[in-house]
Amino acid sequence: MVILDENEHSSGLEANLSAGGGQSGVDLSSPFYMHPLDNPDAMLVSVPFSGVGYRSWRRSMLHAISVKNNVGFINGECKRPDPESQKFRLWERCDDMVASWILNSLSKEIADSVEYVNDATELWKELEDRYDQTNGTKLYQIQKEINDMSQGSLDITGYYTKMKKLWEELSNLSAKNQCTCHCTCRAKWSMHKAEQDIRLI
Repeated sequence: MVILDENEHSSGLEANLSAGGGQSGVDLSSPFYMHPLDNPDAMLVSVPFSGVGYRSWRRSMLHAISVKNNVGFINGECKRPDPESQKFRLWERCDDMVASWILNSLSKEIADSVEYVNDATELWKELEDRYDQTNGTKLYQIQKEINDMSQGSLDITGYYTKMKKLWEELSNLSAKNQCTCHCTCRAKWSMHKAEQDIRLI
């Protein structure tokens, strides 16, 4: 799973390997670098994922893993080297750390069901395939909650905060249906404006 770009990472890898696999001489910008305080028992999010609210949990995990410069271990960019390669031991250590962080951020039931996957990329893909599905019922419920919402006893700030959270959750669930092409016909802009206009109704 490591980005095995010889020009970019070879010096850091060689320094690390010559030091017996320790941190001495490792490039701090390398995905192989682990901070001395990093440990496999850490939980990167405040609430473990239990099967509900996957998109929110996913977003928090991606932020936390990105801060540690280890996203390549879950998106497939940091590829598994040949087991006979001298780089494999270093890659395996980092991959095991990332996989442990993910497992620690899951409920026990879910963690037990994915405990034996081969690496962090496969673990992340398993969670994506299993939980990152647009749920029509959930979309309907959120849309209905938005339509039925009234200010009531809430002040303006409280009402806005609650409404904004619902709109962001709806947008998050609908993310797979959003246009990502680089068109010049302004259709994407028109769709975005229509969506914003609906929010004002």
